[in-house]
Amino acid sequence: MKHFVKDLLQAPGAASLALFAREILANPRAMGAACPSAPLLAACMASRVPMNRDGLVIEVGGGTGAVTAALLKHGLPLWKLVVVERSPHLTHHLRQRFPQLRVIQGDAAQLGQLLGQDRPKKISSIVSSLPLRSLHPATTRAISDQFETLLETGGLLIQYTYDLRGTGARLLPRFRRLSSKIIWGNLPPARVEVFERQG
Repeated sequence: MKHFVKDLLQAPGAASLALFAREILANPRAMGAACPSAPLLAACMASRVPMNRDGLVIEVGGGTGAVTAALLKHGLPLWKLVVVERSPHLTHHLRQRFPQLRVIQGDAAQLGQLLGQDRPKKISSIVSSLPLRSLHPATTRAISDQFETLLETGGLLIQYTYDLRGTGARLLPRFRRLSSKIIWGNLPPARVEVFERQG
């Protein structure tokens, strides 16, 4: 088992970078980034996910799997993580890279439907790499509504943004910001914000 997890955490390499480049050329607004998340950014996001809470962790915007790998390295069990990715090509890549994970292809604006009728009653955290500021405002509102609906009171949303001013709280009216940190080692620098779902 130890060797299996180690294999999952290997750097994705040139093939993932080429796939990411193809996706960003096809749909730059939806991708919202010029490069995959750097290990420092991914590790920072993963470290904000509590390991001692009941319920699933939902990652939205799985991309090439940088944050997914960091979550597993941080100690999140395979059964506790569900990854959602909009791009069919990136979804296929994630399923090949993490064959033991549940990876769902679809739009986070319909997150509840994607998780299905058998979705868990308890979701402890959502880890989001979605470019909320660059999406159409109606799409951002729909995604925010899904986050509010699915997270229980006290649940955490871990979101990164390239807006270093930290104005993301305006996009998430039912959440209270708990912490914020700039990762200067990412290209470009990014801010990791942790929000708590309010009652």
